[in-house]
Amino acid sequence: MSLDSTLVRIDEISRLFAPPLAPTAPPPPASAGATSFARALSQAGEAPAASGLPGGGNQRMVSLAQAEVGQTEQPRGSNNSARIAEYRSAVPGGPIGPWCAYFASWVAREAGMPLGDRGQGFARVDDVWAWAQRNGRATPAGPNVTPRPGDLIIWDEHMGIVESVRPDGSIQTIEGNSSDQVARRVHPGGGGNAVGFVRMS
Repeated sequence: MSLDSTLVRIDEISRLFAPPLAPTAPPPPASAGATSFARALSQAGEAPAASGLPGGGNQRMVSLAQAEVGQTEQPRGSNNSARIAEYRSAVPGGPIGPWCAYFASWVAREAGMPLGDRGQGFARVDDVWAWAQRNGRATPAGPNVTPRPGDLIIWDEHMGIVESVRPDGSIQTIEGNSSDQVARRVHPGGGGNAVGFVRMS
């Protein structure tokens, strides 16, 4: 997916969450680049809750993650690509390696909700969970626990972002480094064998 098509998709997603208010000017063409991207993030933050999504940062988390679905390692199995290097930039000095925590750290930073006491992001899933526990953000998984869209879901050595909770209680996620790509997955209600959830707001 090219940068221009990603920016166009972010603009489309932002408009889906926007309430029907007074008519607005049409979006600029994709070539507007950073301006279009900044406006899309701004609109996502201003829109009220929709389709069960909490407003603000959680909504931005979901929108940003959705725009990355399909990004793949180049070559496959390398834990790397130009886009994955961008995810690693959210964790200064992070080495090339398993990147699900890089992806979550990047999405959180871009959504204005950076992970870590200093917003430094994390290269390891265990460090994300330890930080969440210290800061009262960790919720252990269980059959009576329902995450919110935009929360992080934590497993042993893997993590993702909750996209939605389906009517049957199953949890749809967007995960970095899932079969060498950013991919959607569905898990049993309560998180299945997940360790827990990190509340982002």
